[in-house]
Amino acid sequence: MVEAAFDVAGLVGYRYRADDYYEVGREKIREYARAVQDFHPAHWSEAAAGELGYAGLIAPTTFISTVAMLANRRLLETVMTGYDVVVQTDQVFEMYAPVHTGDQLVSDVELSSVRRVAGKDLLTITNTFLDRSGEIVQIMHTTVLGLTSEDVEADLSERVERVIMSGLDTTPRTATVAAGADGLLVTDPDSETAARLSTLSRTRVPRTALRFEDVAVGDELPARSVKLTRGDLVNYAGVSGDANPIHWHDGVAALAGLPDVIAHGMLTMGLGAGFVTGWLGDPAALIRYGVRLSNYAAIEATSAGSVEFTGRVKSVDPDTRTAVVVIVAKSAGRKVFGLTTANVRLA
Repeated sequence: MVEAAFDVAGLVGYRYRADDYYEVGREKIREYARAVQDFHPAHWSEAAAGELGYAGLIAPTTFISTVAMLANRRLLETVMTGYDVVVQTDQVFEMYAPVHTGDQLVSDVELSSVRRVAGKDLLTITNTFLDRSGEIVQIMHTTVLGLTSEDVEADLSERVERVIMSGLDTTPRTATVAAGADGLLVTDPDSETAARLSTLSRTRVPRTALRFEDVAVGDELPARSVKLTRGDLVNYAGVSGDANPIHWHDGVAALAGLPDVIAHGMLTMGLGAGFVTGWLGDPAALIRYGVRLSNYAAIEATSAGSVEFTGRVKSVDPDTRTAVVVIVAKSAGRKVFGLTTANVRLA
């Protein structure tokens, strides 16, 4: 194990802006929609997206995680170097404007929280995504559990290095940081573009299949069952950039203490988001999505696995014409999601 370059708790507030913008591609949206089995027409057809008032294909809810994978590499490789493995536990997406084909997104990255629980570190990374005019279109909070060599098999890191794809540098490097005027550790000066929160998703009238008056507390969403194979996991790994071999390599999964290869947490979240937006009829009507991962979906090599989604309306707010939906995801009889909610706006 490589020793951490700094006391991690002392790095709360470490932040930077990604070196380059990410341009959202038409075919990348389609690739990602296929990977999370989201076949809403607005992700595939400009005509269908136009009927909902969008200028181009709209990206699925969790698409932004692919942008974060690139933006967060500096943090993971130069700051959070004291961990052999990080395991995702919680995820929150806050949507302020839809992401379209051609958008050029800049990501601000911050290590926003560190908590010590049962002798292990829970770290929260916050990504703030801005368009080229400086409007914040989405904020993503990712909480991970940092595991050291004491928590995993001794040769796990070496095994990962042997099977990881060529060209992916996983060697930890030491960060060079300086204290900013506010006392926080920063690596880049403040941008000349001042961030401002877009209100589009809060002010735009959604074009949902249901009107607010049609929804009541206790209503259940139509259940959905999704089949997953090893091929689906490999495809998601390639599309998303998540190359962690516990999602496709039996030996590494076993060294990590898993009974089998498991589906990506973000893949199951993407499936769950599509479950909700399919019910809504307008993908941008989902304005907040919070997931706690409580278990895994194991996928055998010789047979397909499945994830079953159910949901019900927990609360409604007539002043804002919004509702909160509670989502349950199960695989092989186990709950994959802990407390998971989706905040939605209705026509």
